Amino acid sequence: MTFLILLIVLAGVALTAMSAEERARLAQKALAAVREARDVVAERRRQPEPFRDALRARTRWAIVTPVLVALNLTLFVRMVFDSGALADPGTLVVWGGNIGPRTTNGEWWRLVTSLFVHTGFLHLVANILGLLQLGLLLERLVGRVALAVVYVSAGVFASLVSLSALPVDVTVGASGAIFGMYGLLLSSAIWSLFHRSTVTIPLKTVKRLVPAAAVFLLYNGLQSRPDHAGFLVGFACGLVLARGISDRKPAARRVAVAMGATAMIAIAAAVPLRGVTDARPEMARVISVEDRTASAYETVRGRFTQGRITAEKLSELIDQTIVPELEETRARLKALTGVPEVHQAMVAQAEDYLRLRDESWRLRADGLRKANLATLRKADERERAALRIIKTLRPAEAQ
Repeated sequence: MTFLILLIVLAGVALTAMSAEERARLAQKALAAVREARDVVAERRRQPEPFRDALRARTRWAIVTPVLVALNLTLFVRMVFDSGALADPGTLVVWGGNIGPRTTNGEWWRLVTSLFVHTGFLHLVANILGLLQLGLLLERLVGRVALAVVYVSAGVFASLVSLSALPVDVTVGASGAIFGMYGLLLSSAIWSLFHRSTVTIPLKTVKRLVPAAAVFLLYNGLQSRPDHAGFLVGFACGLVLARGISDRKPAARRVAVAMGATAMIAIAAAVPLRGVTDARPEMARVISVEDRTASAYETVRGRFTQGRITAEKLSELIDQTIVPELEETRARLKALTGVPEVHQAMVAQAEDYLRLRDESWRLRADGLRKANLATLRKADERERAALRIIKTLRPAEAQ
């Protein structure tokens, strides 16, 4: 990306340094090169090619693939002109990103909408390169409905795997669905080898797919998302749908059966994932309670040291204000359900903190009332232990 930007800047500098006549000559040469490339493409299309002609005879117009590309582009353009940063998790969630606490608590539509949301221009380009060329081929080979079923099924299953592996992270992108298309391509190629025909995918067509596939795999291979799960779904669907592909497109009944089966499996896989809770807001609440109660105590303690209030009054602040707030926070924490494994240790630490902090405040109130230094020292020990724990929880507030 840096190299591309540098190249554009250098080209702009070069154009600025040219005279008007030089820029005009350069524009004429560029236009001539474009026309020549267009003529070459047109000539190739006029030349007979059995595989290409057989695909067009089977499915005259590709509709699903251009629609998918248009949806991805349209949503990306709208996101660009939105106020939030593209890669910001909050922005991605607003536009339909997949995240456990939202998806598994009634917003299951995010399994599909997240397929059309992208974190940046490179993310979008890599996926469109993977989608466009491959989609045009497969749509003509297996039909529009079959391609749409595999695309959505693979994408949804990849999103479910992401929910299981990364329950509190926002995951977006069409990568899982496109991996499914590569799985469909492989199974279609395998079936076509059993009975060769004009729609058996030739080697030169496979070679044409390599550059776009390389960009797609290179970009997505660097990501931590488990989108490759979509490949297995696409391959499995292809084994059912692409049988007899050399002679005809999959029958509508077979496509319906495959769609129904994948829907049932997806529902079964989603049930155990229901009710994921993001514990981070509750951690922020715990930290806020500590800061607020400690500040309130220090304010009143200052009046106590000045002799303006009695120890009994200071104890009342602890008993009537601080301890009840800690108890309420502790009850909220215990009431959390569906805490993902990645947050369970954090919640356990917060529970330990609240227990120790509650003990420290109760001991302090008792020590103040009885003027018992030994009890106050025990309160200090519990407080130090509690504050050591909350120190480790504070970074979680910004995660």
